[in-house]
Amino acid sequence: MQFNWHAISGPILTAATALLAFLIDRHFVAVPNPAPLFVCIVALSAASSGIASGMASAVIAVTSSALFFLNHRATPGYDMSDLSRMLLLAATAGGTALITGLLRQKWIDTLAWQDKHHATADRLSAALDQVDIGIVLLDADTRAEFINRAFRDYFKLSDEQADSKPPFIALMYHGRDTGAWQLPEDELSTFIAKRTEMIRTGDSTPININLADGQVLRFTCTALPDGGRMLSYMPVTDLVRHSDDPGSADYYRALRGSHRSLAHHLGAAE
Repeated sequence: MQFNWHAISGPILTAATALLAFLIDRHFVAVPNPAPLFVCIVALSAASSGIASGMASAVIAVTSSALFFLNHRATPGYDMSDLSRMLLLAATAGGTALITGLLRQKWIDTLAWQDKHHATADRLSAALDQVDIGIVLLDADTRAEFINRAFRDYFKLSDEQADSKPPFIALMYHGRDTGAWQLPEDELSTFIAKRTEMIRTGDSTPININLADGQVLRFTCTALPDGGRMLSYMPVTDLVRHSDDPGSADYYRALRGSHRSLAHHLGAAE
């Protein structure tokens, strides 16, 4: 047991309560059996400092109660009823100290595990923010639980929007409203409906998505065991453009700054 104020506060409080009960009982008014109060103090001691402190408080409580019972007898010694009450108090106080101490330790272990889990999650989140693959984690209701930096940059999603845990359909509408995709307006509704259905069914077929700024992302949906989805957007611009006319490559790169011109010329080239 650590000898700090937390560890000794329970035993000290138990001893102080017993002493106060003796003084009041002897000099002022008869005090009823303080055993229930002792059990409460034992529980408090074990909850604040652990099993050792709780057991020390229990020993003091049982010893004090034994003296208290003896002080209230007309003849010296104990009868069977006194011994029965003492045994019951000892079992109750000891059991309370043990159970409360174990619950405290379990609570401490759980908090430690949560801190470790959160630290690991923070490191993983920081690592995913360093890659150029857009990552979105959806829960079973297709609401975004995590959106990494690359996805936010590709689709011009603000931190406030990303951190609000938007549903996937809201991300699709955001892409439509910001003109993120290289698609005619009359095809956007069909595109959004197909992507939403793909997410709902967990279709893992990879598809290429052409962005209005000239980049090409390979989209993949992975179904997770908990019913959620992991969406990945891998940049494959160089691989896709490799099949284009080599003589036009510099020209198309020069267009990346004007979405309208890029969409027109790349659409003609592809």
